[in-house]
Amino acid sequence: MAAHILVAEDQTDIRELLVMNLRGAGYEVSAVGDGAQALARQLESPADLLVLDLMMPRMDGLEVCKALRAKGSAAPILMLTAKSTELDRVLGLELGADDYLTKPFSLAELLARVKALLRRADLLAAAQANAQAPGRAAVIRNGELEILPAKRQVRCRGASIDFTALEFDLLLHFASHPGHVFSRAQLLNAVWGYTHDGYEHTVTTHINRLRAKLEADPMRPEIILTTRGAGYRMRDLAA
Repeated sequence: MAAHILVAEDQTDIRELLVMNLRGAGYEVSAVGDGAQALARQLESPADLLVLDLMMPRMDGLEVCKALRAKGSAAPILMLTAKSTELDRVLGLELGADDYLTKPFSLAELLARVKALLRRADLLAAAQANAQAPGRAAVIRNGELEILPAKRQVRCRGASIDFTALEFDLLLHFASHPGHVFSRAQLLNAVWGYTHDGYEHTVTTHINRLRAKLEADPMRPEIILTTRGAGYRMRDLAA
């Protein structure tokens, strides 16, 4: 069955172009012209992925993203923005968007991002099934950090912590390779499913989000560590 994508874009010409190309790529596509419609449509009939424009009437993309995450929606969100400041991009990621594209963008790149996000969702489902197979470790432990891959649950210092789907995938990748240093490009490829110059700070934003939730003092991290000039790693207590 083809994946269902919801497009929310207030500019008619761009919306129609997105719909035409996504349908041409084999996806089932619904489209709305403002944020309020996008939120209502997704809550009523959830799509597999959302493409949200940042600036829309009634509710902007950030508000839609925040509202969906607050209601527990884990559907991948690709944010489209005409703004060029890093602050706008980072804010979207902080509120739960999985990825973003800055206008103008190529349709080939858009389709590549959509494919990568859907592929990650499929891999996630497969990983959950694999984690439940006999002989698989039910819990990954690193000090006071406990991760239950099959249930996608995390506890740290005895407290349960909620993560977005992408945050969890990033944390699980680190936890599966303690002590291994990953560059931002490697993490982008392994977790997001693509490598593209200029978007590596997406990884940095998600690292900061992990630290904000895991670390006793995010400014002095003890779990997700920085290796200067090389990348990031999870502490290896067995080393």
